[in-house]
Amino acid sequence: MDFEGFATLVKTRRTSLLLDAERPVPAAFVAELCELATWAPNHKKTWPWRFANFTGAGRNRIGEAYFDDLVAAGADPRHPKVMKTKGKYARAGAIVAVGSARDFDETLDAENAYAVAAGIEHILLGATAAGLGSFWGSPPILAAPTATALCGFEKDTKILGLIYLGYSIGEMPAVERPPVIITTIE
Repeated sequence: MDFEGFATLVKTRRTSLLLDAERPVPAAFVAELCELATWAPNHKKTWPWRFANFTGAGRNRIGEAYFDDLVAAGADPRHPKVMKTKGKYARAGAIVAVGSARDFDETLDAENAYAVAAGIEHILLGATAAGLGSFWGSPPILAAPTATALCGFEKDTKILGLIYLGYSIGEMPAVERPPVIITTIE
């Protein structure tokens, strides 16, 4: 791929929830996307990536786990936004929870999170290249022991994203970007 092809890929990636929730994304392809994530820079070789793929009824299970974590943290279980958590992950064919392994060293912990975030972008670009739609959602609560356990992650893992993957059923227009400001120091 040349630079123009790559630039086109980046600029055509759309964050969209216009996805066919009933059409599953093959687990083997999700595994390929997750493997791409591990090629993100990780200069201390800590291999911090953690993945859990939720399909079928599992999509609702992650929503219920987050609902339980929100309520345990004091959220009103009747609040519409809290109630919505139970079913919102069923809006895509697959939900990939992406976590970052923790490190006791503050710098390495931050670098792990940066490596995982870069890996998430690899997942999003890979999905776009394959013709899938994607959306990077933030967890509804950061301290989520029930959801973290459901994912099979170590208990101190930081879940950095819940990636909605699916087959697009509509198009989203590109959002205009502000001009890039670059400071040049000579």
